[in-house]
This record gives sequence, structure tokens and C-alpha cells, in this order.
Amino acid sequence: MGIMKKQTNHAGAGSGIYTMQTTVRYSECDSKRQVGLSGILDYLQDVCTYQAQELEIGLDYMQKNRTAWVLNSWQADIVRYPAFGETIQVTTWPYDFYGFLGFRNFQIEDEAKRQIVRANSVWVFMDMEKQRPARIAPEVAAAYQTSPRLEMEYMERKIPDFAAEPAGEPIQIPRYFIDTNQHVNNAKYILLAQELLPPDFHVVRIRTEYKKPAVYGEAFYPYLAQRKGCWAVKLCSREGKPYAVMEFYEKVF
Repeated sequence: MGIMKKQTNHAGAGSGIYTMQTTVRYSECDSKRQVGLSGILDYLQDVCTYQAQELEIGLDYMQKNRTAWVLNSWQADIVRYPAFGETIQVTTWPYDFYGFLGFRNFQIEDEAKRQIVRANSVWVFMDMEKQRPARIAPEVAAAYQTSPRLEMEYMERKIPDFAAEPAGEPIQIPRYFIDTNQHVNNAKYILLAQELLPPDFHVVRIRTEYKKPAVYGEAFYPYLAQRKGCWAVKLCSREGKPYAVMEFYEKVF
């Protein structure tokens, strides 16, 4: 049940499209024997991290140069959730770079090569020393080859503000939420937000915008709103400023 990775090159220079093949583990599954939304985001984070590692612009490079790719927003459309024991292929490729932004697609396919998840994401290249966006380093941009954008419905990366009601007590951020960037890992926001949704709410699309990285020692103040076609969640600071805003859709119109 190991992970198999492969680099798929297009004609010419560059890295092309990157694929990771893996078997869905029991420890990745929920009570329905399926990988949940946060697990899907884990797959997406893993595959693009593996690609960067093999291109030698991964964790060691970023640590040495005090830089990082920070996820700004993502949208995932779920045809169906990966199930326990099945072999899946997780594929990623960048399709554009602009200033300090990188744009990246993902897809997950089953053993019959049927697409079961498709996703879009926007990343910010950060100077971690100055804690601000920075122009993408030339060697980083040169390491990738862009490919055409995935065919899917693209929603705006910014989620307009909305009125919402407090949805429970503040949630203290534990140490195990913190990743190598010393921030709360992207998938943990999803885990917490889903706890606020009705238990029978079946998500077929998720849309997330990350506003400000949260760190250990802070707390999330959750807010919830039912909007047209979706439930919307804000995880905010004590002052009410959002760390992340999420929309969960049961139907795609």
C-alpha cells in the first residue's frame, strides 16, 4: 500500500504534469470508509510537494531561501469520494504564473481513469523573513512547465464577506495543527469547518479563501451562515477578522 510517484514530461524542457499513485488507507477514511474533504486536500498538498521535491525546489530549498508557497484559495468539485482500498492517481500541474501568484490544477482519477475530483488553486510566493508576498524566484519559475488549464467551472478566488452568526465556543489551536511553515495546515481549517455543518450535508463542491495564517497560541472564533446553495463558514480572530472563509455546496448549479 505504498505511494508510487511519477513525473510525466511534455515535449521540450520543463517538468510537465506530475502524478502520484496511492492506495486509500484505512487511517485516511471516515465512518463511511471514504476519504473526506480534508483528506482530499492532503492528497493535493502532498502531490505538489512531491513535485517540488523532485525538482529540487522543495522543502530544503524553501527553508534555505526563507520562502514558501502559501495557499491563497482553492476550489474542489467532488464527483465521488475516494474509498477504502482503491488505488487512485493524484495529478497536478501549474497552468500560469503571474507576479507573486502561481495557479495550479489537480485531478484525482480511479483505477478506470475516471475523474472523481477536479480542483483549482491559487498560491502566493512568500518571503517568510519579511512575511510578505515576493516575486517568484527565477529558478522556481524555470523549474516548472505550464500546461493548459483543466476544463471545469471556475469560481472567483475571493469570497465576498457575508453576515454570519457565532457557531460555538472559540477553538484553541493545538500544536499538531502546525505545519512546516509554522502556520495552521490548510486541511485543518476544513476539518473544523465541517463540524459546523449539518451531519447529513453531502458536499460536492468546496471553495476556500485563506485570508491570514493562524499560528499556535491563537484561537478560532467560528461563524456560520446558510446562503443560497451553500453553507458558509468563517474562522476568525477574537477581533472578528477572518483567517479563512469557506463555502460548502451540496449541489452545483
